Amino acid sequence: MPSDTRTKAPNAKSTVQSLAKGFRVLEAFDAREPEQNLARIAARAGLDPGTAFRLVNTLVMLGYLRQVDGVKRYRLAPRVLDLGFHAIAGMDLHECARPILRSLVGQVNEAASISVLEKSDIVYVERVQAGFVRLGVNVRIGSRIPAYCTAAGHAILAHLAAPRRTEVLRARERIKMTPSTLTGLAQIEQRLKNVRRHGYALSDQETVPGLRVMAAPILDADGHPFGAISVAGPSVACTLQDFIAASAEPLRRAAGELSRILRISGSASP
Repeated sequence: MPSDTRTKAPNAKSTVQSLAKGFRVLEAFDAREPEQNLARIAARAGLDPGTAFRLVNTLVMLGYLRQVDGVKRYRLAPRVLDLGFHAIAGMDLHECARPILRSLVGQVNEAASISVLEKSDIVYVERVQAGFVRLGVNVRIGSRIPAYCTAAGHAILAHLAAPRRTEVLRARERIKMTPSTLTGLAQIEQRLKNVRRHGYALSDQETVPGLRVMAAPILDADGHPFGAISVAGPSVACTLQDFIAASAEPLRRAAGELSRILRISGSASP
């Protein structure tokens, strides 16, 4: 059941409780239960049946809910999307990205970034960093790193068409940045298959000794990579398995959120 904390305010006289209850009705719907009857709506919104009935009828009248044909069940109506579209249309990727990046920085990961592909490099266009002084890592907005040896580069390359991917990989000499760096085309192509399978790229001390990085692609409406979002942490902070367990799902969710924002807003530049 959705939490009621958002409906509470220090000064109750300054709030409209009926409006708050109406939003709780809308928030009762989600991807798992997109269609519900009145009893289920009332239970999920924490309302008595009579109040839920009046609010549902009001929201149907206003066009935010619709009744499913032939049954006493309800769904969110397309008009609900307008609220999100109007909000997102006024944002750019930077504005949306920083709170998302901040949410990824914690005990395991000391930095989170967004990068884009430029020629054969990835370029950092947004970054939140909390540490890395001990590793001597000094990545800033505008920093460039070869795409062939980075998690962010692999996340982007994995979703490029094969001819373009080969062009990028052959554009420069592929040298070992650390003993773990992959440089062979066949090795990298196998890595990119795993990226497409798992939804993220992983670099375990392949660019900087002692540094682990995980990245996921930010995809536009056609599935083309706009860029990548990545997290990084020192290898001494936890085991590789713990790093993957702590980072993979939050990173994929963040990439999905930024991809949806990109598609809705039509943002086309970093």
